[in-house]
Amino acid sequence: MSAMIESSTSLPRWQTATGTAMSGLIVAFLVFDGAIKMVPIAPVTETLTALGYSGDPILARGLGVITLLCALLYAVPRTSVLGAILLTGLLGGAIATHLRVGSPVFSHLLFGVYMGLIAWGGLYLRFEEVRRMVPFKRRSG
Repeated sequence: MSAMIESSTSLPRWQTATGTAMSGLIVAFLVFDGAIKMVPIAPVTETLTALGYSGDPILARGLGVITLLCALLYAVPRTSVLGAILLTGLLGGAIATHLRVGSPVFSHLLFGVYMGLIAWGGLYLRFEEVRRMVPFKRRSG
C-alpha cells in the first residue's frame, strides 16, 4: 500500500489545489494542537480536567505525541492514508469524550466529524487511489 498513494498529474488543477489546501489545513491544526499539548500550559490542563481527565502533564504530552505522529503520517504522501486512519480514531475518541461530558453539538461534539471530512476530502481530491477505495458513483463496464 505504501506505493499506492502517489500524486496524479492528470487531475484538474483546482482539484489538486483544493485537496492540498484541505490537507494543509488539517496538518496545520494537528501540529498546533499537538504542540500546545507538549508544553504544560494552564488552558490545556484545565480543558483536560473539564473533560474528565486528570490534569497530569504526562497525559497531555502523550496526546500531543500521538497527535503529532498522526500529523506526520498524514503529511507524507506515502503514509497519508495510514495517517488519516489513525487520525479518524483520534477524532473518534474526541467525539466520544465530548458526547460523554455533554459538550455543545455543533461547536464541540461535531468538530471531530468536520475535521475527519476535511482530512479524507483532501485525500479524496488529490489521489485517484482513494477515490477508488471510496467510490461515490458506480463505474461503468
